[in-house]
Amino acid sequence: MTTYVMDACAMLAVLSDEPGADLVEDTYERAESGDAILAMNKINLLEVYYDLIRAYGIDRAVEILDEIRRLPIRIYHEITDEVFYEAGRLKTSYRISLADSIALAQTITLGGELVTCDHHEFDSIDGHEPIRFHWIR
Repeated sequence: MTTYVMDACAMLAVLSDEPGADLVEDTYERAESGDAILAMNKINLLEVYYDLIRAYGIDRAVEILDEIRRLPIRIYHEITDEVFYEAGRLKTSYRISLADSIALAQTITLGGELVTCDHHEFDSIDGHEPIRFHWIR
């Protein structure tokens, strides 16, 4: 069974109906049918939340966040030691944001695929780390 780890940009693609949203929605459907597992670190969900606040204001952002929480996504509320050390290694090895290093580390520790469209951040990593990317565009 495939484990998909959601990056903030993938979630935002669905919320904004951007190209690639259909590929993200397919992972939701696979999780609902029991054919896949969806996961996201709370730090990456925070990225979505503050983007929503900027776009819609806090009240609407909270409503959308409540809708997200009803999706078949397991939210990891803690950063385990394994994710902590892996994220630190990745952050110092590549020029990526802290949140992106956490998404990568969460993906590596779960043995999953990172659902993302963030080529700017991850192209330099693709093929150099033990991680699979599920590119949505």
